[in-house]
Amino acid sequence: FHGIISREQADEILAGVEGAYILRESQRQPGCYTLALRFGNQTLNYRLFYDGKHFVGEKRFESIHDLVTDGLITLYIETKASEYISKMTTNPIYEHIGYATLLREKVSRRLSRTKNESRKASVMSEENTQVEKITSLVRRAALTQNDNHFNYEKAHNFKVHTFRGPHWCEYCANFMWGLIAQGVRCSDCGLNVHKQCSKYVPNDCQPDLKRIKRVYCCDLTTLVKAHNTQRPMVVDSCIREIEARGLKSEGLYRVSGFTEHIEDVKMAFDRDGDKADISASIYPDINIIAGALKLYFRDLPIPVITYNTYSKFIEAAKISNPDERLEAIHEVLMLLPAAHYETLRYLMIHLKKVTLHEKDNFMNAENLGIVFGPTLMRPPEDSTLATLNDMRYQKLIVQILIENEDVL
Repeated sequence: FHGIISREQADEILAGVEGAYILRESQRQPGCYTLALRFGNQTLNYRLFYDGKHFVGEKRFESIHDLVTDGLITLYIETKASEYISKMTTNPIYEHIGYATLLREKVSRRLSRTKNESRKASVMSEENTQVEKITSLVRRAALTQNDNHFNYEKAHNFKVHTFRGPHWCEYCANFMWGLIAQGVRCSDCGLNVHKQCSKYVPNDCQPDLKRIKRVYCCDLTTLVKAHNTQRPMVVDSCIREIEARGLKSEGLYRVSGFTEHIEDVKMAFDRDGDKADISASIYPDINIIAGALKLYFRDLPIPVITYNTYSKFIEAAKISNPDERLEAIHEVLMLLPAAHYETLRYLMIHLKKVTLHEKDNFMNAENLGIVFGPTLMRPPEDSTLATLNDMRYQKLIVQILIENEDVL
């Protein structure tokens, strides 16, 4: 650290020493710090920040030395290989049909081997070298071959990731450089790509069950794709149990079950998935199962009626003409993601059955709308006032969906 010195003085100190760096306090802005770095026969100056770790951009480092090392790697790559980088996404291996076919064939051959067959220790051919390089592509190709009849479109859930050791991008098949945060990884399926390549990857995420830690609080589409089901198995299991023994229960969905028992059901689903036992022998009170179903919908990070369709549903509910209102609601329903639409459709069929037993359970479409309105749809902004203002429209939307389930 050289205290308060000018850019010119920093340039003199670093002159002729490629890769050298110093820290200085800014002469123009005292209290602000600058990293002066020699690269390409010139001194580059970067505003330096610290929040427990050092950073000049989005990457954060334990030490200045690591920051400079990573910066030099990046500067070198961007300077010497700018043309190469610009072409990386033009012919991606990800979309190369022949390559994907090759991988699937290799997976099939590998799976068909007997357990007693010895494996070769080294890989000699260029073809095999490519496969070794993009190892998780083999897994992804195998995933696409499963019997997934409910192949809903799902975007990848990319998060910045630090890779240990050399790593290759699974989109463009090029090396990922740097010391830390070299690329991004999908937390649902494990796909590893450059950050710039992530913009081009199609919405074909196939979540891996090993990565899905829980059932509740998990994105709806992620859960159904991971379990290869048409709807979340929580919804199927709970509705099946309720229709078997609870349709005539007075105040169904309005009467609350014991909170601790509902939490037990939640933990059972998180722990055992579709093997969770929610039968009458374990939970004789059907309100516990109904409460667990409502809790599942409340815990969704993105509600069944998604945030980006919320305002459109509210506007549709405000239309006074019944026929026009129904048409508007139908149009917005078509905007829901496939898994959300299917879940909502199945739930409305069930709630219509509940209303058919109104004489016993005293639950009509309006009552169910009051219960499920705030459960199935929430405003994008966390505003109590907006929620209160919209409650009657939330109720009306669910009521209309139930009453017109066969049409909508």
